[in-house]
Amino acid sequence: MSQIIHYPSLKTMLMVEKVLKTADVMISREELKRRLPNKIMHQTLNLILEYMEGRGLIIDSHKGILWIYNPSPKLKRAIENGREL
Repeated sequence: MSQIIHYPSLKTMLMVEKVLKTADVMISREELKRRLPNKIMHQTLNLILEYMEGRGLIIDSHKGILWIYNPSPKLKRAIENGREL
């Protein structure tokens, strides 16, 4: 991994999170950058997305980025009690 020059601020992390949460379909990195109210360095965005993917908040694939985190206790119970076919 290359040396990290700039770590994101909490404000930047929340800004990216808000855009991803409100997107109803997968969006590309470039579309995400366009929707952000402030400009962001590409390396900083990659660092944020890597963190969010590691925490299970997003899916980052070749088709785009999608917010997947759902804190609903009902959903959590349904997944735990469900069975795989």
